[in-house]
Amino acid sequence: MEKINRSNSEFSNKLPIKIVQFGEGNFLRAFVEYAIQKLNKEAGFNAGIAVVQPIDKGLVNMINAQDGLYTLFMKGVKKGQEIQEKELITNIVRAIDPYASFQEYLALAKEEELAFIISNTTEAGIEYISSDLPTMQPPVSFPAKLTVLLQERFKHFNGDESKGLTIIPCELINYNSDTLKEIILKYATEWKLGQDFIFWLLNSCSFHNTLVDRIVPGYPKDQIEEYNSQLSYKDDLIVSAESFFLWVIEGDDALKAKLPFEKTDLDVKIVEDMQPYRTRKVRILNGAHTAMVPFSLLYGNETVKETVDNSFTGDFVNKAVFDEINDTLNMDKAELTSFAEEILDRFRNPFIKHLLSSIALNSISKFKVRVLPSLTEYVAIHKKLPVHLTFAFACLIRFYQGTWKGETLPLNDSEDIIAFFNEVWKSNDYNKIATLTLQNKNFWDADLTAVPSLTEAIAKALKEIDENGVEQGFANFKKINSVTHIQ
Repeated sequence: MEKINRSNSEFSNKLPIKIVQFGEGNFLRAFVEYAIQKLNKEAGFNAGIAVVQPIDKGLVNMINAQDGLYTLFMKGVKKGQEIQEKELITNIVRAIDPYASFQEYLALAKEEELAFIISNTTEAGIEYISSDLPTMQPPVSFPAKLTVLLQERFKHFNGDESKGLTIIPCELINYNSDTLKEIILKYATEWKLGQDFIFWLLNSCSFHNTLVDRIVPGYPKDQIEEYNSQLSYKDDLIVSAESFFLWVIEGDDALKAKLPFEKTDLDVKIVEDMQPYRTRKVRILNGAHTAMVPFSLLYGNETVKETVDNSFTGDFVNKAVFDEINDTLNMDKAELTSFAEEILDRFRNPFIKHLLSSIALNSISKFKVRVLPSLTEYVAIHKKLPVHLTFAFACLIRFYQGTWKGETLPLNDSEDIIAFFNEVWKSNDYNKIATLTLQNKNFWDADLTAVPSLTEAIAKALKEIDENGVEQGFANFKKINSVTHIQ
């Protein structure tokens, strides 16, 4: 079987380079390239992508060997129905390693039709490195590399304001674009690149914070024969992803005109403020994950899918999400319901084996960010504790005891947190365990014993879990607490 390339396929014509993309990994190829391909097909966008390898070692040679072509497989569940699709992605024009071909990298700045910079260089990629200099070929950090490219474009086009770029980072940090812009301006100042260049950056270029959401397992090495059997060509760059797709970008009508996603069926939201969407994702998707892990592991499940498919644990997660978490979010309720239903479909995806133990890492800090705000806001609104989230909190504390029914639990946290619970659990006094844990400000940034009735409820739940197990323990706990209102 012959390897796919442009000479042996119908995709011999290359598109004009309108996008420079920093990052060539699985996520961008399953997310951004897919989105741009939809724009090209459905909105006549006619955009080619030049991929830049942001670190010294990467996939550039493999991408160029296939002339930028590769197959994306998308699998998932939507409204209970399994979805399986595949698509040959054709919009990568060139892949460049700036460490091996720095002048070829700089030449991208001179592309007439270049309009966008898109990136995903991991959360650590948007960083300031003080040793980076404009004379380095290339500088180490991604922001420094981008600063060099932007200055080259500014110089080549003599500061033409129409040649400014739209910069859309996709790194998974909040305010990703604001952070990137701040570092670029810091380099521009320290490197003495001139006020004219800084003025051009601030007035001719635009920076847009984003939220991206798609699970991308990547190259399916364990099922590669099954994937290959569906192709008539050899593809070393197959990438697999879930069907779900969400891209939220902060922007105005000008950005909507530049990126006409409304002409496609992709869920791309260009909004004035993306923070409500980020909160929605953190509270519902990440919050449900974090809340379910200790609870479901103690019950006996191993995966996320088992959790939502099981009649007891599935009902628990549903009620925690729809009755408690969603109730605290100040967004359109129909939109929240639709999003939560999509999340549960993602949890049921039979093509992704998501082990609970693999998402148990740093569960204390995750609970503080992802679940605790829903719990405390529910109390503020309803003057009573949310039964499911409170019981999940107790399961978290019980999980950190370290063993269950004679088996070691998959704790994965810092030594000081594990040491704290080792000491706390030496006591058989559930009230003491609850009090010491809840008042630990290093965990929660607050003394949670101040939340009315929470300490007593956690103590009761811990006792029920140990004496009756998770299922019967929750049934007993629910009877006690569902009618308890905080005075």
